[in-house]
Amino acid sequence: MHLLLVEDELNLAASVVELLSENGFTVDHESNGSVGFERGKSGQYDVIVLDIMLPGMNGYTICSKLRAAGVATPILMLTAKDGEYDEAEALDTGADDFLRKPFSSVVLVARIQALLRRRSGIRGPVLQLGDLIIDPEEHRCRRGDVEIELTPREFSLLEYLMAAGGAAVTKQEIIDHVWGSEFDGDLNIVEVYIGYLRRKIDRPFDRVTVETVRGIGYRLAAEAK
Repeated sequence: MHLLLVEDELNLAASVVELLSENGFTVDHESNGSVGFERGKSGQYDVIVLDIMLPGMNGYTICSKLRAAGVATPILMLTAKDGEYDEAEALDTGADDFLRKPFSSVVLVARIQALLRRRSGIRGPVLQLGDLIIDPEEHRCRRGDVEIELTPREFSLLEYLMAAGGAAVTKQEIIDHVWGSEFDGDLNIVEVYIGYLRRKIDRPFDRVTVETVRGIGYRLAAEAK
């Protein structure tokens, strides 16, 4: 698979190129938005990974102009900016997915693979624990027939816990997979987001799905209580 990465943070770009190459992708990198747009317009790529804050032409403009030119290549936007309005603007300009920095290498590869499956018409697996269901392709979560709104970070955390299959995972493992291995903040951020999840997927339904494993970390109960 042939990818175009448009990213002006050279250290990050080098890491992403190395990561994707190790996962079997051929990657072309551009640091200038205007040049990235011209390369993306060629239509030769299977996925475009696009930063928003770029010299020459920002990611929003690149995405909008590519779609106006009839380029249907799946686009994954990367940004250091935060907030739902940034995500909405990215999607409104034609992006297929959105990932905030710092991000997990595992999540980046998974999102790219999901875009490729979506393009080919092949769906990835839906994860289920009792009546708790998440669809990574659609970024949707529900318990029974009730839709649950999760932020991208909350969704990534729940997806990682569900993929663990009931095994306990440590705070550091969660940080590495959900926030990224370069995260250098307080590990207690995990506790904060575990609390957010419990308030959304457990308490309104009188359940105890997210369990604390003393001295280790967290897991999802095999049977929702």
